[in-house]
Amino acid sequence: MEKIKKRLILFMPSIDGGGVEKNLIIISNYLSKKIEDIVLITFDSKFNNNFNRNIKIINAIKKNRREYSKYYKYFQCLLLLYKEIRRRKSLVFAFQANIYCCIMSLILRFKLITRSNSSPSGWSKNYLKNIIFKILFNVPKKIIVNSIDFKKEIDSKFKINTLHIYNPLNKDVIKKMSKTKVKFKFFKNADLKIINVARFTDQKDHFTLLKSINILTKKKVNLKLLIIGYGPNMDKMKYFIKKNKLEKYVKILNFKKNPFKFIKYSNLFILSSIYEGLPNVLLEAICLKKFIISSNCPTGPREILKNGKLGMLFAPKNEKSLANKILKFKSNKNKYKKMSVKAYNSLDRFDYEYNCEKYYNVIFKYI
Repeated sequence: MEKIKKRLILFMPSIDGGGVEKNLIIISNYLSKKIEDIVLITFDSKFNNNFNRNIKIINAIKKNRREYSKYYKYFQCLLLLYKEIRRRKSLVFAFQANIYCCIMSLILRFKLITRSNSSPSGWSKNYLKNIIFKILFNVPKKIIVNSIDFKKEIDSKFKINTLHIYNPLNKDVIKKMSKTKVKFKFFKNADLKIINVARFTDQKDHFTLLKSINILTKKKVNLKLLIIGYGPNMDKMKYFIKKNKLEKYVKILNFKKNPFKFIKYSNLFILSSIYEGLPNVLLEAICLKKFIISSNCPTGPREILKNGKLGMLFAPKNEKSLANKILKFKSNKNKYKKMSVKAYNSLDRFDYEYNCEKYYNVIFKYI
């Protein structure tokens, strides 16, 4: 098949290695097989090597030697976008800073597609902002969201018609990466080998998870919890662990490009978020046949776990409920192992080729 020769600009100011970034990399590399001229605008070069060589990457800076605010990153990348659009009109696909891109689209008259990544319950609590969002959400040719519940929520709130496309999941890549050898003895002799992979932010609510572990250790439950990630709450988390004398039970590792080699050693994956979009990390853990306990937050976990038929759900911010779910898993691990297999068999709806092709079809329509 001959490649499309028109230009597509992908816009993602801040790439830090989270779920949104993973989807950007997966979708971009797929599109590069079908579109000849793709430009990616992002702040620094930290993840440049993850992208196909056919993608032209424009960075605001080459090496990020200090921490910049997200607004500084947005501003610098919007300047780059302005220059590129002035040089040549193109379709823009924004993964981040969507409202700013909508404003630029109105001013510079370029076609825009946006992808919204997390439930409005996490970012739409300001009345004035909601009015602005309601107006600007009519600017893009299409707004893509990643779960059905997400679509219902955002469509109802802002009176728009978004397009739902599930996150593309490449099971073969995840399985291959999980086979990477690593010396890891932390879980040794633990009955419950629990893992969490998430940014250390308020959204991910690690403190509910840590509080539940504190409850269980007081009941002499034989467990170990590994937390992998990065973010502003790390020091607070470490303080909580030290204050409650959990050092023996909880270990924190900084962000890993390959968390799967650690996930394979666990028997229980826990997500404690207060809101999501469609958490990639749950799909990845299910791909490795790990049992899931997740907060029943908006949106995604309930949809992935089919209302609790493929894993357990607990009320967000409820450490007692989470602790009880963990004990329930402990009491009948064989039963829940079978449920993990059913969850794995349900992953076809997140198929890599099928969902990437959906993205391509939307872009093909407007490019």
